[in-house]
Amino acid sequence: MTVSSTTNTQPSNSGFVSSDLIRARFATAMSTLYKTEVPLYGDLLELVADANRIALDRDPSLTESLASTGELSRIDAERHGAIRVGTAEELSTLRRLFAVMGMFPVGYYDLSTAGVPVHSTAFRPVSEAALQQNPFRVFTSLLRLELIEDSELRELANETLNRRQIFTPKALALIEQSEQAGGLIEEEAEQFVLEALETFRWHQQATVSAELYERLNRQHRLIADVVAFKGPHINHLTPRTLDIDQVQAQMPTRGINPKAVIEGPPPRKCPILLRQTSFKALQEEVSFVDSEGRLQAGKHTARFGEIEQRGAALTEKGRALYDQLLNQVRDVIGGAPHEGNAQEYAEVLAAVFSAFPDDYEMLRQQELAWFHYSVTELGLANRDKIEASDTLEGLVQAGYIRFDPLVYEDFLPVSAAGIFQSNLGDDLREEYRARSSQAQFQQALGSSVLNELELYRDAQQNSLQVCAEQLGLIGLFVAA
Repeated sequence: MTVSSTTNTQPSNSGFVSSDLIRARFATAMSTLYKTEVPLYGDLLELVADANRIALDRDPSLTESLASTGELSRIDAERHGAIRVGTAEELSTLRRLFAVMGMFPVGYYDLSTAGVPVHSTAFRPVSEAALQQNPFRVFTSLLRLELIEDSELRELANETLNRRQIFTPKALALIEQSEQAGGLIEEEAEQFVLEALETFRWHQQATVSAELYERLNRQHRLIADVVAFKGPHINHLTPRTLDIDQVQAQMPTRGINPKAVIEGPPPRKCPILLRQTSFKALQEEVSFVDSEGRLQAGKHTARFGEIEQRGAALTEKGRALYDQLLNQVRDVIGGAPHEGNAQEYAEVLAAVFSAFPDDYEMLRQQELAWFHYSVTELGLANRDKIEASDTLEGLVQAGYIRFDPLVYEDFLPVSAAGIFQSNLGDDLREEYRARSSQAQFQQALGSSVLNELELYRDAQQNSLQVCAEQLGLIGLFVAA
């Protein structure tokens, strides 16, 4: 599958605001909203900005690599949000809403096997050009009502969800306008951002009684979070750091209480995939409605602050090795990490993952990661000396072509479940009997999800095509 850069950017002469610009505006508006609702998020952004400056000053080669792949300019603006919806209609409409912003469903994640009764996808831009403009992502989960064992409670939850409308009438009208016209003009785009933002806003007043809330909460805290409120409030908005260990160590000095374990791979010289941590979920004042319509004060815990560090995207072979090693770690410590075994987990993780090469050349040679190839100044200067018979490996060794890791743009189901669990409570069940159901999820979504491995393969191959063209070579390099 190939996704061109025109997939989510309208031509400038169409009269429409580009979907990239709408996405950037929405991400900025979302960040402003969340900073107002959760002031600790603003402190987190300052901490991440400080850590990123130190990381770049400490390692000039990191700056060079990020600049080569187009990531350097996007680091400060990079965010991912997370929401949870309750019905197929809500998920399908979100797909249409995100499409206005040039964001498409990538990947399928089943979290039920880790004790979280949802399955998910990530809405994000997919072309390299769009990602460099603004890589905003929203990890979107659909509640699996069929996993609620109490049939009466399941029906009550279903009835409650079917009574709500999480989109404003104007937002729905603008989605339809964009679909019919092929885009939105300036005034419509401005209004769209404001109206779409309402879907993600926090609502202090629950839509259920305290009694029903407690029943839902006992079944699973995430079920209560999805069902009991007017809409899918954004429950975290994550900045990207270049040194997550530094951020984790510094959070307590800023009055921020971090979770015990950083999810994902251990610290590495050459980061891979995704590492995530967070501050503990906030206990917030809410009100419930009793049978006579009176408000009753209560509390709800859901929203938290998350930080992520992104590394190299792994090939299918690399992901298989990663999963194998992670399973070994969990076998040794007897399950998922938590506060009680945090130190042991970190030590075992580092020891087991010593089997995963920590050198970009080895990762490339062993086809464990995806890379972005580019022609160097030396290569351009010696263009006339290059012959059609020259191989990619030969040109790399000669210094004519450089390679930099493609950043992992997606998520890890085990890590996502670990973040959810640490903020919902460690006493939750380990897994549900039901298993992955991508077909069911895609039916609710109203489309298939894109395969992230194909997107990375295309990105690597596109970079090789550009190299071939710049060096005047016919045909296309094939990476080792």
